[in-house]
Amino acid sequence: MDGALTPEKAQSDVQREAVIRVRGLRTQFGTQVVHDDLNLDVWRGEVLGIVGGSGTGKSVLLRTIVGLNRPAAGSIEVLGVDVLNGPEAERRNVETRWGVAFQDGALFSSLTVLQNVMTPMREHLKLSPALMKALGELKISLVGLPPLACGKLPSELSGGMRKRAALARALALDPEIVFLDEPTAGLDPIGAAAYDDLIGELQRSLGLTVFMVTHDLDSLYAICDRIAVLAEKRVLVEGPIEDMTAVDHPWVQEYFTGPRARAAQEKSQ
Repeated sequence: MDGALTPEKAQSDVQREAVIRVRGLRTQFGTQVVHDDLNLDVWRGEVLGIVGGSGTGKSVLLRTIVGLNRPAAGSIEVLGVDVLNGPEAERRNVETRWGVAFQDGALFSSLTVLQNVMTPMREHLKLSPALMKALGELKISLVGLPPLACGKLPSELSGGMRKRAALARALALDPEIVFLDEPTAGLDPIGAAAYDDLIGELQRSLGLTVFMVTHDLDSLYAICDRIAVLAEKRVLVEGPIEDMTAVDHPWVQEYFTGPRARAAQEKSQ
């Protein structure tokens, strides 16, 4: 099994809308090539899990799509906009239609949680301070944080609360796409499961498309509609998680048929 389109897959893809379309992507740092001729589609309304071994460039791919890395070659379209070479006004506009929650939260340490969540609003929206405050409090409540978290600094929060605060900021502009970089890394099993449930609930209630870089098998089984495996500098294979065990590749076999994968599968049933 590989990433090539079969006639059946091509027919089904016609019926879906690609909100992210990556073609021929090459990313490198100096002489180190991370991706070479990478192709990927992300469908509207799905939760896509990006997996791969260490050094395969999972987070690099996320950062490249959102414009934090400039690729050496290839094209990236998000919501129909060429984010690499399109008109600046279009590129700036589409950036307001996605939100990003990085692995460590990347919150501004000198700002409170509420001020962090309001930051994108101050940059992109012309709203009164009172309205921004009300919207910020709504987003914070939406991710399951208590009202008292609004006035706390990131250093005063637990790791799980920081991740939820980062998610609230990612939702500040009512995005259509949310990018998550290792969202459950560092959380205990109970906290990780609760975060998975939160993502699933928000995806369904808000109609989000979720691009999630993760190594957490429990998350993959719990909330992902499809999996894209990075290997050999490209998307080696993509599809439903139940198809992964049929992929004839050493890393894929080890990852999706090992004891941890079996335990995660049993837990999801």
